[in-house]
Amino acid sequence: MHPPPSYIDINLTSQSLRYSSSDADYCYQISSALNGPGERHGSGCTPRGWHYIRAHIGAGLPENAVFKARRFTGEIYTSELAQQWPQRDWILSRILWLSGCEVGFNRMGDVDTQRRYIYIHGTPDTEPMGTPLSHGCIRMRNRDIIQLFAVIPKGVRVHIHE
Repeated sequence: MHPPPSYIDINLTSQSLRYSSSDADYCYQISSALNGPGERHGSGCTPRGWHYIRAHIGAGLPENAVFKARRFTGEIYTSELAQQWPQRDWILSRILWLSGCEVGFNRMGDVDTQRRYIYIHGTPDTEPMGTPLSHGCIRMRNRDIIQLFAVIPKGVRVHIHE
């Protein structure tokens, strides 16, 4: 598949995300899955291949807004909140929910990216970027995901590769 004129390229090897369009070019460091690349449900891996942004979640919420099951909890992330919930997988600021485009590879059955709840989302600023540490999602700095969220249209294509 050839890249569309506007798309997100996620390189798992370099731990980077690049958004390119005719109007803009942004590049960010990310953190993908600690378990590496993979498509299977329950693997804790980051799925590869072509995807699209199924939904934008969190528009207008403050930086560090906390999400659970794609819903704003009413909390704003702080170090005190992190100490209270040390095992929580923090999903912050914005969510870009991914859906696979390749049937049998990242769509449908036990490889369905959307049903695995794989997102591009914010994470605490204390979490390192450039190092795979997530449970499968693509983590970004909060300011970066807010900036990206503001400029990309729903449905934009996403290519995830090594």
